Amino acid sequence: MAPPIPLLAVRGSDGTSLLCGPPGCEPHLAFQRDSRLSRCFTFSRDGTLFCWCNGHNVSVVKSADGSVVSNFDLPKTSLLDFSPLSSVLVTWQPYSKTQDSPQGDANLQLWDVQSGQLIKALYQKKVDSWCPSWSDDEQICVRSVNNELHFYENNDFNSIANKLHMQKVSHFAVSPGGQPCKLAVYVPGSKGAPSFVRLYQYPVLGGPTAALANKSFFKADRVSMQWNQKASAVLVTASTEVDKTGASYYGEQTLHYLGVNGETALVQLPKSGPIYDVVWSPNAAEFCVVYGFMPAKVTVFNLKCDPVFDFGTGPRNAAYYSPQGHILVLAGFGNLRGQMEVWDVKKYKQVSKPQAPDATHFSWCPDGEHVVTATCSPRLRVSNGYKIWHYTGPVLHKWDVAAGAELWEVRWQSFPDGSFPERAIKYQAASSELGTTQAPPKQAYRPPALRHLPATASTKLHEEEPPQNMRPAGEKNLSKSALKNQKKREAKKAAKQEAKSEPDPPSDPAPVSNSQSEASSGDPETDKKIKNLKKKLKAIEELKEQQAAGKGLQKNQLEKVQKEEQLLKELEELQIGQ
Repeated sequence: MAPPIPLLAVRGSDGTSLLCGPPGCEPHLAFQRDSRLSRCFTFSRDGTLFCWCNGHNVSVVKSADGSVVSNFDLPKTSLLDFSPLSSVLVTWQPYSKTQDSPQGDANLQLWDVQSGQLIKALYQKKVDSWCPSWSDDEQICVRSVNNELHFYENNDFNSIANKLHMQKVSHFAVSPGGQPCKLAVYVPGSKGAPSFVRLYQYPVLGGPTAALANKSFFKADRVSMQWNQKASAVLVTASTEVDKTGASYYGEQTLHYLGVNGETALVQLPKSGPIYDVVWSPNAAEFCVVYGFMPAKVTVFNLKCDPVFDFGTGPRNAAYYSPQGHILVLAGFGNLRGQMEVWDVKKYKQVSKPQAPDATHFSWCPDGEHVVTATCSPRLRVSNGYKIWHYTGPVLHKWDVAAGAELWEVRWQSFPDGSFPERAIKYQAASSELGTTQAPPKQAYRPPALRHLPATASTKLHEEEPPQNMRPAGEKNLSKSALKNQKKREAKKAAKQEAKSEPDPPSDPAPVSNSQSEASSGDPETDKKIKNLKKKLKAIEELKEQQAAGKGLQKNQLEKVQKEEQLLKELEELQIGQ
């Protein structure tokens, strides 16, 4: 059975339309373009329904044949979303008060999609976290109300099934998938207390041992939290509005990792500067970070927060994995020139390097073969339009708005996971009448006085770093247990070699310097005790470094750290007695 053809929804000053996806993007015959100005639109999670508000009413239609499912008299609706199983439509309009209604009307409505009946009307003044969050099976729904979280079960919004009471919960993220439902919660710091993120598994929300993981940090005015697709870990990007060192007008950012097994870590980024983008791979085992002062670095990390591959430096501020996870696009949009680097993730080999100047939007088509870039208003009010690309570089379809018109938004139809199989990656550019826009190689600027001289490192404005594989040789093909055993064997072998390289103490030592006398006392038993104590102290030093980096220590490790003073005293006594 052939895979379906994705639709592309387009919203602009000339109305709302649905197009039959790549490469041609012809009008969808079953959907008549709505010429009225659209405020917003969205697809259901499985893509079977399409909904939009045209300033008069909200309409829900079937994507396949355009048949009407339901209509709602909601002309002021500004935001729309479906619940995961498309049973509930959520609409939001700006909160306002009138003389007839001094308290204001309930501006967040939950509707039964099929019957069109109102399920519940609620107050939601702020646009932040406006939409309730569901587990994928819709058994649990979570909503933030007055700095606490309210839980509803099985779409029964007439009774609150559970609450999470904490001081000022300002942000939360529900894990993907069904049960057990997990939750990441952020509480900002106050009065010298640090901010923290905690992970919970519903319905265990109270008590000191309820949290699956806990991570605290001081530098955070706001956070973004991202679960991986397997709901096994969360990445937290903590940001401050102002960089007190004055190094960056972006403020300061740090990246933290929390696993549902209790492991936490501060992700160590080798280059200083802002964090532009953080994205999980669809395989849930790796994540990609774009960071550092321009030219920015891009690094892929594993679940241990160890670097796997470094893409070097370049003009990038965003990263996009294909839906199948086999291709990664690194791009520089906004104030950069729209350069895109397309990489084969399995081989870490570059496929193409197209360029999309002035693009304000990028998204992967669900088929994993095509992407769309668009220049939209109000971000840019000139040269509005969109392009459909093949990942190998060529532009397959191009559309520019008419003079005086504007493009506001483009969006692909969504599909369930597995709808489009992963295809073998091609390196030869696909054929296209519109050609390709591969970025031409550029020479770094050199002052006129130096142009007759050969280029040297000192004449470069920025030091360029090439891509490099950070994974140890042979690690990729080993299983987790095999890799663990290999590391144990290597450590054992290194310890044996170190023991062999230790010289035997001389029977009649000659006069030695102070440093040498500390290394050997002439008594083999004393030397052995000193060596063991130094080994323990070195291990404690490593644990303290891990603790300083934000990694949580286990109970036995904490007990080791507490014995440091006692061990130092023993070592001092042995060395004095030499």
